[in-house]
Amino acid sequence: MVKISVGDFGLDIEPEKGSADSGDLEVDLSSLFIAVGEAAEERQSAVAILIDEIQYISSSELNALIMAMHKMQQYQLPIILVGAGLPILPGLAGDAKSYAERLFNFPDIGPLGESDAFSALREPVRDAGAEFEDGALHEIYRLTKGYPYFLQEWGYQAWNQAESSPITLGIVQETTPLVIKRLDEIFFRVRFNRLTDAEKRYLRAMAECSSLPCRTAGISDLLGVRSAAALSPVRSILIKKGMIYSPAHGMMAFTVPLFEEFLRRTIPDLQSI
Repeated sequence: MVKISVGDFGLDIEPEKGSADSGDLEVDLSSLFIAVGEAAEERQSAVAILIDEIQYISSSELNALIMAMHKMQQYQLPIILVGAGLPILPGLAGDAKSYAERLFNFPDIGPLGESDAFSALREPVRDAGAEFEDGALHEIYRLTKGYPYFLQEWGYQAWNQAESSPITLGIVQETTPLVIKRLDEIFFRVRFNRLTDAEKRYLRAMAECSSLPCRTAGISDLLGVRSAAALSPVRSILIKKGMIYSPAHGMMAFTVPLFEEFLRRTIPDLQSI
């Protein structure tokens, strides 16, 4: 509805009825995707929809998105959805629509292997006529465990620190305190500061586990709680916030790589919270 008033003169214009304007997101998004898919098919083309951090969209939006992609499969229209998210995503999708697990593939994209990590560091600097020493590459891989974002941070800071080629183990060692400080401030701390004290204590207890993933019973013991069930509300909130996930029944793991090391560095013990 468009309304225009100038003095005594007024004009009301009713919206023209069309498609994808019912106000129901599940219906409208499906209608929109069908229109786009048919247009792409007519032009012998295809459409890719790319969504990062997809676990943060609302449940109603996720419902609508899954239903719209289901329509694409039914009508065999050339639209593909590629979404990146935390390990909790398959569970969220399954809760939204029971058929989501059959509709999508959920490949696990973990850390890079050693050779791929070395290539990710070597190739960009070679384009600039520089090299990493083998010792430097092995040290970066040890520190990052192959996680791409951390490889990028260590590689970037080592490049800035080095005055000449090759980039040595010594340069990486000099750079490491700066990288850790940056990660603590701009990557780990912003996530941690959003949590309540109870949630922080749960995560700090996880960092005390002898190995990851942690047994929920072990976390309860560290927190001095008789039953793991008593911690279910805190655990559920942390899962919804994307901080932890359950890789197997009775087990918990961090969604953010190296988060346990941040917790041990910055919080001496549970009593510090």
